[in-house]
Amino acid sequence: MSDVKRDNKLGLLLKTLLKERSLSMRKLSQLTDIDTATISRIINGKRKATPEHIQKFADHLDVPISELFLAAGFSIERKNATEPSDITMSVECIQNLLESSDLIDNEFTIASVKQQLSNYEQYVQTEEGKENILKGFGEKMKKLGSIGPFISQLKDMYEKYRLKNGTPRELVIVGSALIYFIVTVDVIPDYVFPLGYIDDAVAIQLVAKLQSAE
Repeated sequence: MSDVKRDNKLGLLLKTLLKERSLSMRKLSQLTDIDTATISRIINGKRKATPEHIQKFADHLDVPISELFLAAGFSIERKNATEPSDITMSVECIQNLLESSDLIDNEFTIASVKQQLSNYEQYVQTEEGKENILKGFGEKMKKLGSIGPFISQLKDMYEKYRLKNGTPRELVIVGSALIYFIVTVDVIPDYVFPLGYIDDAVAIQLVAKLQSAE
């Protein structure tokens, strides 16, 4: 018996979730666009799920992605990946984490995060952007689960935005960080768990510094 099958926590969890939601593997295939045979092999411990698979399972089974990654046995240390206390954290260190994960080969830069935040500033001033923040934040938090110390900071930012507690410029800056968090694909895609939330944490620190400078 293979190691994958012997320690098939993800497969057992998926079976339970499917049963609780009265879903078949065929229906899950239709929802996720993952071949039924692939889902069957994952559930029966005959192949390892990819981060993309897990992201889709989390989205359509309404379960925190952290729970699925834990069950899948990904060995990336949460502490190192989710606790960048400020943006002086070595960019080289972040890049080394990305390379060692073997999940993404993109180069990480603070400039790329700043540029993405800047790109979102105009969007958050539209009605669509505002609605996306107000509706999407809670949904993203539910899918994510509590996986990092920046979560409380995000919640504070959301409340500030929701209550319009700040100048128009401050709310645009805060809104850009919230949109950055809500969207799945940013500088580091969220499915590269938990590394996919490093750039979210960096974005939050950047916005916090911008707020204090206003």
